[in-house]
Amino acid sequence: MTPLSILDLVRVTQETDARGALNNARDLAVHAEGWGYRRIWVAEHHNMAGIASAATSIVLAHIAEGTTTIRVGAGGIMLPNHAPYVIAEQFGTLARLFPGRVDLGLGRAPGTDQLTLRALRRTPEAADNFPQDVLEVQAFLAPAGPDQRIQAVPAAGTDVPLWILGSSHFGAMVAAELGLPYAFASHFAPEQLLQALQIYRERFRPSEQLDRPYAMVGVNIIAAGSDDEARRLATTQQMSFTNMVRGTRGLSQPPIDDIETYWSPPEKAQVQRMLAHSIIGSGATVRAGIDALVRETGADELIVVFDIYDHPTRLRSFELIAGAAAS
Repeated sequence: MTPLSILDLVRVTQETDARGALNNARDLAVHAEGWGYRRIWVAEHHNMAGIASAATSIVLAHIAEGTTTIRVGAGGIMLPNHAPYVIAEQFGTLARLFPGRVDLGLGRAPGTDQLTLRALRRTPEAADNFPQDVLEVQAFLAPAGPDQRIQAVPAAGTDVPLWILGSSHFGAMVAAELGLPYAFASHFAPEQLLQALQIYRERFRPSEQLDRPYAMVGVNIIAAGSDDEARRLATTQQMSFTNMVRGTRGLSQPPIDDIETYWSPPEKAQVQRMLAHSIIGSGATVRAGIDALVRETGADELIVVFDIYDHPTRLRSFELIAGAAAS
């Protein structure tokens, strides 16, 4: 069975504030641990009212404290926003608190708008240093040398496993060159998925962390008791993406009966392109969709992304997904 993981954007809804969203993320992790999910990641986003995971390492500590075995990690940290030394300190500290359970996924995008990027005291040009910054994080997480004057305390020696995240060929090439596992964001940018995976596998160079390519594919999955019910639940995500296209990001909205009343034909076309790799339906539909995606991509692991408004319904979806994958 292909391992399943979860990417939780810690969404704030019209009925749930940031504290509720953070507690729901932790509760999902508790249940996911019991259902056999391998890892749960959260992502760094800034200046977005509907996403509560900006302080990513703190959110991960909150989630990890409520669980015992599931891996927790960043999917990802937007490295150009930070000094590599600080990220090593943060994730090395997490590794000391929760040994053997922490992942550090690194992305090159800012995860925000240009105005907020300036508030972070970073410049767009910082992304040009991404490969070197990855190596710097890796070095600070490795055991310190005898004459090393600058150490990331208490991170040195934790060897937190790194992942490269991407939605284009660039991330694939970096992951291959550095011999790191690669996670492709096909849950919102599916068009280059197959080419990126091919580049990654063909150019992969073994490293101390990884001896062969390991690719994880992001996929939107929403499961319910019937295909019709799942399609209705999926309107929450469709509205969120429509709002993103409009430049009016906001809180997650409850599902509606007819999505056609919400978006225009051009918006519909753009959103459907972004959500092309989505699996929506009953357990049987989800199982068929997972099998088809794994056959198409050869994915070593799938990471499930979701935007389901109601938390109990969200839990039920992930329980159904786990059951479908195991059947």
